[in-house]
Parts: sequence; structure tokens; C-alpha cells
Amino acid sequence: MYKILCITNSSVCESDFLKHIEALAQSRIYGIVLREKQLSADDYYYLAKAVIGICKKYDKLCILHNFVEEAVKLKHYAIHCPMPVLEKNTELLKNFDIIGASTHSIAQAQRAKQLGASYITYGHIFPTDCKKGLAPKGLSELKEIVRNVDIPIYPLGGINAENFREVISCGTDGFAVMSGLMPFQRLAGQGQSPCGFQRQSLWRFPKAEPLVRILKGETL
Repeated sequence: MYKILCITNSSVCESDFLKHIEALAQSRIYGIVLREKQLSADDYYYLAKAVIGICKKYDKLCILHNFVEEAVKLKHYAIHCPMPVLEKNTELLKNFDIIGASTHSIAQAQRAKQLGASYITYGHIFPTDCKKGLAPKGLSELKEIVRNVDIPIYPLGGINAENFREVISCGTDGFAVMSGLMPFQRLAGQGQSPCGFQRQSLWRFPKAEPLVRILKGETL
């Protein structure tokens, strides 16, 4: 069974963020990556403490993001890092149980593994408004990553209910979704998310229902 990572972005979340985290924690997703780079270290610490508590309540994997020292303070040894942060904190990360890394090439993916990453994200795979002007990596490059890196790979970027099976067929362990799993702010009065997803058809979150909707009947 493939796994789905939710990468948070509270800046586009129009509902109560912690209530939304609780809804996600009750869903079929594999884990939540708390990616809130806009916050100060202190603010991130207190938000992370609350989110960790929610995830523990529902036995859901919680992975902190970027703020390595705050993770250590919280004694929460699951972290996801951009490559520069991973390179900078190799000693501090030695005691972590889960280390994820954001990668955008085979070289980065292989380097992440050398530095101790237990999984990577890779993208963006498909065109997305979130990455305007940047060419997507595409499925061919994703297949190359799968062939050359032997740790779990979670592609991201433009993945939705219509194309996720193409990603899984490349041999990945699952995939990651960010904006698509956040209840977004309305843009210019239209019911679309920042990445162009239709609000009404995919992104509702009553308890464990969300991914049944997202995957449109796919057996979970």
C-alpha cells in the first residue's frame, strides 16, 4: 500500500489550523510534515508542540521541518530538511530516528542518503501554479531517481486524483501533497486553491473522509 505525506502550509489554510491537523490525523495519510517556514523559531516551537500532541493522540506520524534545534528541544526526533539544512546539521541529526530531505536531482538524492536521510521528497513532478516558470521533473526523471536511490521516495508537485497512479507506477513508496490538503483561502472570489484544484470536488476534511474524496473511490 502506498503512503501519502501531507506537507502543511498554514498560510493558505482558511479554517482553524489545529482543527484541520486533527482532521488530517484521523485520515488515511501516512504522516504530517509540519512545514511552516514563515514562523520564527519560538512560534514554530509552540505550534510544533501542539501538533505533536494531536498526532500522538491519533497515533499519526508527525515530522517537523527545518527547525532542527526546536525538534531537539521538543525531544522529537523526526525531521525534514532542505538540503542546505541537512548539510549544516549532520552532527545534530545523528540521534534522529527519521530524517527526510527535499531533493530536486539524482545527485541531491544520493547526497541526502549519504548524509543519513531515511527518505526523500522529489519534485516537482507535474506542472503546478505553485512553481510557475519552473519546468516539472516529469515521470522519466522520477523513474531514474527510483532506479538510483534505495531509500523511500515521495514525489510531490502537481499530484492529484487524476494522476497519482502514474506516480505510484514509477515504483515510489507513495507521494506527498501540500496545497491540495490545506483548506485554502479563496482567490479573487473563486473556488480554487493556489495550485488550481477545484475546491468542491476534492478538498473536504470531515474526519477520515478526505482521502476517499481525493482518490475518488480508490481502495484505501
